[in-house]
Amino acid sequence: MSSNPVHSLQSIEPQMSTSYLDFLSVVNMSTIVLCMGGLLAVLIARWLKRWQNPKCNGVLPPGSMGLPFIGETLGLIIPSASLDLPPFIKTRIKKYGPIFRTNLAGRPVIVTADREFNHFLLRQDGKLVDTWSLDTFAEVFDQTTQSSRKYTRNLTLNHFGIEALREKLLPKMENAINDTLRAWSSQDSTEVKSATITLTIDFAAKQLFSGDLDDAPLKLSDMFNNLVDGLMSFPLNIPGTAHHRCLKSHKQVRELMSEVLRKRRCSNEKREDLLHYLINDMDTEDFLSEGFIIQLMFGLLFVSSDSISTTCALAFKFLAEHPEVLDELTAEHEAILEKKENMDSPLTWSDYKSMTFTLQVINEILRLGNISPGLLRRALQDISINGYTIPEGWVILLASAALHLNSSEFEDPLTFNPGRWKDLNPSVVAKSFMPFGSGMKQCAGAEYSRVFLATFLHILVTKYRWELVNGGKIVRAPIIRFPNGFHYKITPKT
Repeated sequence: MSSNPVHSLQSIEPQMSTSYLDFLSVVNMSTIVLCMGGLLAVLIARWLKRWQNPKCNGVLPPGSMGLPFIGETLGLIIPSASLDLPPFIKTRIKKYGPIFRTNLAGRPVIVTADREFNHFLLRQDGKLVDTWSLDTFAEVFDQTTQSSRKYTRNLTLNHFGIEALREKLLPKMENAINDTLRAWSSQDSTEVKSATITLTIDFAAKQLFSGDLDDAPLKLSDMFNNLVDGLMSFPLNIPGTAHHRCLKSHKQVRELMSEVLRKRRCSNEKREDLLHYLINDMDTEDFLSEGFIIQLMFGLLFVSSDSISTTCALAFKFLAEHPEVLDELTAEHEAILEKKENMDSPLTWSDYKSMTFTLQVINEILRLGNISPGLLRRALQDISINGYTIPEGWVILLASAALHLNSSEFEDPLTFNPGRWKDLNPSVVAKSFMPFGSGMKQCAGAEYSRVFLATFLHILVTKYRWELVNGGKIVRAPIIRFPNGFHYKITPKT
């Protein structure tokens, strides 16, 4: 140790100075970290507040926007083993009332179960609102222009509307359904949902582009099954997810159709199918590109398959569980056959129009089935309702399922009762029953679906009996699905 005190102080002084600087450095760094952390917390809090309280030129309807980015999507797709209203919608109506806000897959959405408001919005298409699709649907079904929608509607009505049904489609439907049910009756059991998708896809495909896909390497019906399963999934495009399979199937179908279209355009062959008319119109309609035609045919195949196949599957279930309904339905169709000079002669349009109870059965299945939770629209401008404001650009879900299962409109709404349609108030039918939309915006294929279902039931109840072999479970997530299938043994009547 040094005996010189000055030297000792000189050696200690730089050490103290260094330690002090180190201390200040640590303090400053901690202060910076704390300040940055505090600032980040403030920014996150403000962002979360803005997420929960989006901008609005007025007062938003009550509700919650859920978690950032995913919103309340997970709550919507939680499976429910019931035909009742999806719990996501049911609990929020109870909590917030018939109009509430939410966020689905990152999009702000207004859900409305208000009968009068829904009826009003459906009459405002192209004015206050426009048709819309959530992201998964939008990737599969392009958002088209108003002029192309008008063309599509007119084209669909010309080829699948009442005149086409009466003049040529009804006998073709009867033949196709006869052949299909005969084939089912030769099997140990049939999963009627997927088998009916095959029936409807094959039949519609023949009307769209004749038999051009008969020898395709992939089955259209298989691809459409994958597509339907992914439509209401979370839009996460990662291999293994339902959304990824959906988009993959969509791509495969489009590629098949592209090949058909290219071959047909290079051919001079004329056919009486929808594709022939589309190709001819390409010279006069600017929007009729190859991509548009493929998308249109894809959409027509889809709407003709899922709703009909689901309704047919539910018909097997409901009729088996309600023998008194089956007896009345069978009596109506046997009476149609007894009036014919030849019981094997084909159905006529007047036969179809006489199926009063049959159409009541179909309405009741559609009401209870609620294949989708509702109709989607997008606000073209701010919309005021009951003191609230729906901001421009927001998606609006018209919860038709909530109207179909409203006990003030339909007594014992979860009970299968086709007889309720005999004396139902016309205003209830007009405003609270919309399986195919409503008014002028009703799906152009609505009558096509009813005729197909009525013809299917006619052949089923007059020629066959059936027994559940396996499955039968119903799940909503939120689209109705049958996870174990509906496997029935179909037996010819002796």
